[in-house]
Amino acid sequence: MKIKFCYIRLGFSLAVALILLSCVGEGASVEQQRLTDVHPSLVLTTAGVDQIQSNLGSVPLFDQTLAAVIKGVDAEITNGIEVPVPKDLAGGYTHERHKTNFFMMQKAGVLFQITGEEKYAVYVRDMLLKYAEMWPTISQHPAERSYARGKIFWQCLNDANWLVYTSQGYDCIYEWLDVPTREKLNKELFRPYAEYVSIGNPQFFNRIHNHSTWGNAAVGMIGLVMGDEELVKWSLYGLDIKVPGDIVKDNDGGDIQLEGQEEAGFLAQIDHSFSPDGYYTEGPYYQRYAMYPFLIFAQALANKKPELEILDYRDGLLIKAVYALINQTNSQGEFFPINDAQKGMSLASRELVNAVSMAYHFGGNDPELLSIIETQGRVPLNDSGMAAAKGIANGKAEKYRYKSLELTDGAAGDEGAIGIIRADDLTLLMKYAKHGMGHGHFDRLGFLLYDETGEVIQDYGSARWVNIEHKDGGGYLKENHSWAKETVAHNTLVVNKDSHFDGNVKQADKTSGRPYYFLNSGTIQIVSAREPNAYDNVEMQRTMAVVDIEELEKPLVIDLFSVQAPEATRYDLPLYYMGEFMSSNQNFQTNNVLTPLGENDGYQHLWAEAQTDIQGDLYRMTWFNKKNFYTITSVAESGDQIILTRIGANDPNFNLRRDPGLIHRRTGGNTLFASLYEMHGSYDYSSERPLNSFTSITDLKVLHHSAAYVVIQFQLKTGQNYQFGFSLLDDSETSNHAVKSSEGQWHWKGIYDLKKINRQ
Repeated sequence: MKIKFCYIRLGFSLAVALILLSCVGEGASVEQQRLTDVHPSLVLTTAGVDQIQSNLGSVPLFDQTLAAVIKGVDAEITNGIEVPVPKDLAGGYTHERHKTNFFMMQKAGVLFQITGEEKYAVYVRDMLLKYAEMWPTISQHPAERSYARGKIFWQCLNDANWLVYTSQGYDCIYEWLDVPTREKLNKELFRPYAEYVSIGNPQFFNRIHNHSTWGNAAVGMIGLVMGDEELVKWSLYGLDIKVPGDIVKDNDGGDIQLEGQEEAGFLAQIDHSFSPDGYYTEGPYYQRYAMYPFLIFAQALANKKPELEILDYRDGLLIKAVYALINQTNSQGEFFPINDAQKGMSLASRELVNAVSMAYHFGGNDPELLSIIETQGRVPLNDSGMAAAKGIANGKAEKYRYKSLELTDGAAGDEGAIGIIRADDLTLLMKYAKHGMGHGHFDRLGFLLYDETGEVIQDYGSARWVNIEHKDGGGYLKENHSWAKETVAHNTLVVNKDSHFDGNVKQADKTSGRPYYFLNSGTIQIVSAREPNAYDNVEMQRTMAVVDIEELEKPLVIDLFSVQAPEATRYDLPLYYMGEFMSSNQNFQTNNVLTPLGENDGYQHLWAEAQTDIQGDLYRMTWFNKKNFYTITSVAESGDQIILTRIGANDPNFNLRRDPGLIHRRTGGNTLFASLYEMHGSYDYSSERPLNSFTSITDLKVLHHSAAYVVIQFQLKTGQNYQFGFSLLDDSETSNHAVKSSEGQWHWKGIYDLKKINRQ
């Protein structure tokens, strides 16, 4: 069916209203007939069903997953069908009921195909008929919080989720349905639903954003089921519709129309959201969320429109993106919580259960992926899941080898990056990527550090309790803007107590950090990057090295933060450590009456618990977490201060975690913050016995710092000295460097030099 349409502008509250003027055409076109000739064929295929049925009983992981799904769906069938009138936000009853419904319809459709039991098809059919009955009776969702309000849910994003999952269940019962019921559902539910998500909300559908990926996939997948080529074209190439001028930003502050954007639709999402390495500019938390529609729709297109060669698009980018996601996890399999991210999201998520099995099935049967699937403990009930389960049953799984790597950002890979260094159980991440649009944080050159126990030095993540109704309906809290996004909430430099780019998303999106050097092999691994745009007249460069030192039990982290700036500049370098303060070489003055550290830019949420003017040339602090000890050793300059902080000021609803931190404060011009992070020792709770609880670092000094070079020296308690020199401007591996200062002179070839110095 083709339609003509026009729009009446009714303001932001209605976004855009669709008026159907005429319907033309009676029979299905040849292309439409081709799209509808076989069902199921989106994700589950007829050949796949045959494979699944013939292997049942011999693939333990698939059998186990199938049994669990049968149990869950049977319980829902027993409880009966509920399709309540929408009214609640995320976490509320109607929201969660409709969410459960779309999951159940997808699962029940698959069970009908695998088991042949009609009760599952009846369940899907009867629920869809209730939705068809309700759809024309409801208008926009009563909650007015979204820039693109949904109908069943408070935002179109969730409506698109419903359609992505439900289309799979519908595909599985399509041929079982009688023709009048099928036509009723197509005409009265699915086509109007797809129109609402797309031409009814172009500000949602035509973006380059994770929201729009869901919208594109939703409209495309139901179009493939119904054989509606018009919907499929909208999904692939976007709408030729101008977004209403009064809708310019979403609820997170992200731009609806990106600067220079001329394309929309699913292919444009792949073109512009990912770098050639598979890194997603909104960060791993939202990449995880977006990968489901990316991969589910890609599987459907591979089955229904093979001429697109979608899985080979951009050199197999969607499969690369799965590997990029896997590599953005710590030793617990949890995603790095950069940008807007809820901590704890991991490879166990339903999106990654689908993604990893799909990458295995369509990406060359990499046996290392099977070890991750084993850890996930379940597989999708489709062709990919059966292939993965068979591989595991046949003993093909190999341990996944995590590597140090740099993942570039930007469509062409030339807009910053993140650097990931792994050594033994240590994982270091430094971020110098693009801002990340509305979900980005002002944290250029920030870093995170993990060991086998989890976080050592943390990123706060987002201020949000997803789907927990107590906390503002499960949405982002106002503290996400006033705290979590601000620079002082991260482990990076704050200048004059202002956030990077003065907290302006549009300005931050215009530039990215600049990768300088990345070395990912050997006994020393290095990541170095620059940020010249976060502040006027300030050039920042951070260089971090992970070094195997034979006298130390674990790798040592060297952190050199070089700044070129005018005199009398105020610097604050925060550090958010996980655990409990043990000791310091400084005497702190504690504050019995707590006051916030400032009035804005995140400082209003920090209590100053204690402070000290650093005495001597070094600041040292040891803390303990879970079972290990950690020590920071930093070079101090005259007038430096350390402030011990605690998150939670100006937080009357207790929305923020009360995490500890410290700020190294300095006033001056060009400067270098030089620190070492040592992970050492352990504590046995059963025997109450500590081992190696004190640092092995006895001294640290800056021998030279300029715009071109930095040279440091540190000493161990054995008396052994080490020197590390680094070229900040010349990244040639063949250049010869000569540095001279009052402390001596140094010569080396290449970008860096690490050497032992004879004991003194």
